[in-house]
Amino acid sequence: MDRCRVQCYEYPTCPDAVKAPREEVAYVTCTYRETCIDQPDFLATIDLNPRSPCYGQTIEPVDVFWKCNKGYLNIPRSLPNGDILIANLGDPSGNSKGGFIVLDGETFELKGNWENECGSPPSGYDFCYKPRHNVLVSSAGIAPKYVGYGFGPDDFKKGVFGRRLNVWNLSCHSLTQCFDLGEDSLPLSVKFLHNPDAAEGYVSCALSGIVYRFYKCEANNWAVEEVIRIPAKDVTGWIMPKMPAFTVDLIISMDDRYLYLSNWLHGDIRQYELSKTCKPRLVGQVFVGGSILRGGPVAVCRDEELKCQPEPLVIKCKRVHGGPSKMQLSVDGKRLYVTNSFYSTWDKQFYPNLVKEGSVMLQIDVDTEQGGLTVNKNFLVDFGKEPNGPCLAHDIHFPCGDSTTDILA
Repeated sequence: MDRCRVQCYEYPTCPDAVKAPREEVAYVTCTYRETCIDQPDFLATIDLNPRSPCYGQTIEPVDVFWKCNKGYLNIPRSLPNGDILIANLGDPSGNSKGGFIVLDGETFELKGNWENECGSPPSGYDFCYKPRHNVLVSSAGIAPKYVGYGFGPDDFKKGVFGRRLNVWNLSCHSLTQCFDLGEDSLPLSVKFLHNPDAAEGYVSCALSGIVYRFYKCEANNWAVEEVIRIPAKDVTGWIMPKMPAFTVDLIISMDDRYLYLSNWLHGDIRQYELSKTCKPRLVGQVFVGGSILRGGPVAVCRDEELKCQPEPLVIKCKRVHGGPSKMQLSVDGKRLYVTNSFYSTWDKQFYPNLVKEGSVMLQIDVDTEQGGLTVNKNFLVDFGKEPNGPCLAHDIHFPCGDSTTDILA
């Protein structure tokens, strides 16, 4: 019998993990960078129990430089042997550099680089893996020394944005295949289906608005195909005449029925049904901010999807600024949590009120039967009310397990 582990909780099968107790606490990473507040970053603990009176309230890189020649760590995940693997964005000088470092799972001691000495990919961001298929798939990212200057139209010609999807041999730590997805792609979030036997997954490309399906086609060879394309919008009042979708995050429900995308610039969250994995079907969509809201500085001239610009979102008398960025889905798939800060410099460039007033955490109620998304107007975590001043919230994780936690068979 298959056994699946969600952090420290073990279940006989993946479907049993869906029946786990409801999440009651969330850990959210927060930063004060670009807010003009001189305070350290911190980890917020959020009460998610609706019956609680506190519901919805906030309750040395040097070694990596010298030992691994890396300096911008990003996504951590547990390995089957208990160690911790962390994806890397750049070298100590801020140039793009992919690859991974390994930490001891018990002592957190730095063990060194994970990949073989044959070399790292030119850039990195996220990764996922499947032990049964002996494969790890990683995405590209943004050159750290450029991203701090904000987004510019000329960046496409400077090699600022990564464009590759990388396939690794998990046991040998070697790079076996690379897919060039184009200079305007920027593949970020990458996820396998949760089924331990499934040899397929998806990667979202932020700038092109394309989601690719990657799958095992024969022997140990993998292939990619375009399955979702979110069109850019013709606009005025923005830095370019076309505004890309900019899909920051991608999540797959534990039962592999639905895929979710956060569209940071346009401002919507999308739900796709996956009964045909090669043809995801849009079944839910909700706007929670973004750059194309009615009454804002940007006017949409041509839109292949919408007939009018969305209305601003107000929850508990607070106007929500920014766009949906990082997401987390409850293991039963019924509650999708989202924060609205992507990267502090870009937040300041596109959503200055977000940096001024602080970000928020929202809850989206999910129809898991027919599909559909609804903003929960009773839930709002306002990081603008922190004791040290407004801050920016990013990643969300539950201590009892969540839909982005590695599932090990």
